Amino acid sequence: MESTGRTVAELVARQWHDHRPGLRWEDGTLTHHEVAAGAAARAALLDDLLPPGAEPHVGVLLDNTPEYPLWLSAAALAAAAVAGVNPTRRGPELARDILHTACPVLITDRARLPLLTGLELPGVRVLVTGTEEYDALLAPYADAVPDPSRAAPGDRLLLYFTSGSTGAPKAALCSQGRLAAAGRSLADQFAVRADDVHYVCMPMFHGNAVIADWAPALAAGAGVALRRRFSASRFLTDVRAHGATYFTYVGRAVQYVLATEERPDDRDNPLRLGFGTEAGAVDAAAFERRFGVRLVEGYGSSEGGAAVRWAPGTPAGAVGPAGPGLAVLDPVTGAECPPADLDAAGRLRNGDLAIGELVNRGPNPFEGYWRNPEADAERRRDGLYWTGDLFYRDPAGYLYFAGRADDRLRVDSENLAAAMIENILARYPGATAVAVYAVPDPVTGDQVMAAVAGAFAPDAFAAFLDAQPDLGTKMAPRFVRVVPRMPVTATNKIHRALLRREGVRCADPVWWRPPGERAYRPLTPEDAEGPLVTTRGPSPVRRQGLEPRTR
Repeated sequence: MESTGRTVAELVARQWHDHRPGLRWEDGTLTHHEVAAGAAARAALLDDLLPPGAEPHVGVLLDNTPEYPLWLSAAALAAAAVAGVNPTRRGPELARDILHTACPVLITDRARLPLLTGLELPGVRVLVTGTEEYDALLAPYADAVPDPSRAAPGDRLLLYFTSGSTGAPKAALCSQGRLAAAGRSLADQFAVRADDVHYVCMPMFHGNAVIADWAPALAAGAGVALRRRFSASRFLTDVRAHGATYFTYVGRAVQYVLATEERPDDRDNPLRLGFGTEAGAVDAAAFERRFGVRLVEGYGSSEGGAAVRWAPGTPAGAVGPAGPGLAVLDPVTGAECPPADLDAAGRLRNGDLAIGELVNRGPNPFEGYWRNPEADAERRRDGLYWTGDLFYRDPAGYLYFAGRADDRLRVDSENLAAAMIENILARYPGATAVAVYAVPDPVTGDQVMAAVAGAFAPDAFAAFLDAQPDLGTKMAPRFVRVVPRMPVTATNKIHRALLRREGVRCADPVWWRPPGERAYRPLTPEDAEGPLVTTRGPSPVRRQGLEPRTR
């Protein structure tokens, strides 16, 4: 079912009189028609709840319950915007997010209501779903019919918080036109059909679930199946129960699924495709072998300012070809970085020059942040869109992800790509997750530190490193932190800011090899305070990705 809808409101209204299953969850189903009717009722209620002159914003503090897509749809019909509230935030930080996005109405449920206890939220009316009071509020609007005529492509629809390693999260803006266009584009790219079912297991307060999973289903008239919170152990059961054909993932989600017990019938599932980021080549190959499902890795900045699409012929390890306007630039000089010089084993020999920030020099759909001109200026500089992500490109023009700007490592005056080292360490037998990050060197620059979840044997790990042909001489971790479980954010991305902040002085066992030694040994408190380990404070210049380069 193709759609030419220019707004999400039009896509929602198109579900009217479609009585196929449209929204599924653990213990229930709504038809597409019932979704449209529920959205129309909530849109009418919102019209009456919004105070005169207030911003047409509604905060949503929910897990992936049916109310979440219903309120997204309602906001589209009401020409309003949903602010997805991160439920892992607490106290004043949570209150700050709600008040910053100027939400006069906040939707939550009994499970999340305790998070609001004691918070000062002046001017915010809280509606608790699943209660008699909530049902009574909706009842007078039961006969509402979806009317998409009020909405325009430029109307705000999403205010979604982007995760950052420093400072308060920023609320990125997404309009109805942009979300509808993204949905159509992905539906076309992956040939989404009306009889497909999209499994939404990533949190809907994050852009991935809404933009890459819900929107293409809406554009194609496909069904949606919800998982309240991501569960690796329930993944395959849900997929089979709902007949899911497509899902999205971020961060460590794929690793968690792979860590579940393998069964002979794992390939007996209806999935056609998984789409996301940060699975890594090793895990993507393992997922396809085990479940018979291809994972497509993509890159798109959360704010929509740049995207890289995989294409046939893309080399292993690359994200895809550089499209029109995309370039890798030196963040200090603004000059274009030279192509990567890769040896026969795939080692990057000129990381100091080739790694830079991915920039979009052409037109882009970035719509800014809500009331944050400083963050806008950081993204828009000299008429260009700066992603904040590090890449390098090969001579054929294919782009390779090297990490966030904060993930840059500079060892002995050479820039290293954290993502490249992680892809190598992911091959280590027994490792269920790995993360690579910088800790300050006692003299200057950085030292490489890795966190490893799973089985770790120091001698075997050292032998493994020696056997990797593409591990450069400066890439081997000086320190290895062995974690019982990789710390992650609410969106299953590795919590790198926490790992960097804790460094070598953490509660987990840390192994290290002093300069000139091959073997790893436990890091003792005396070692940690010794001259070979004692670290400087993090360089503010390096942390901003602005260290000078030598050309």
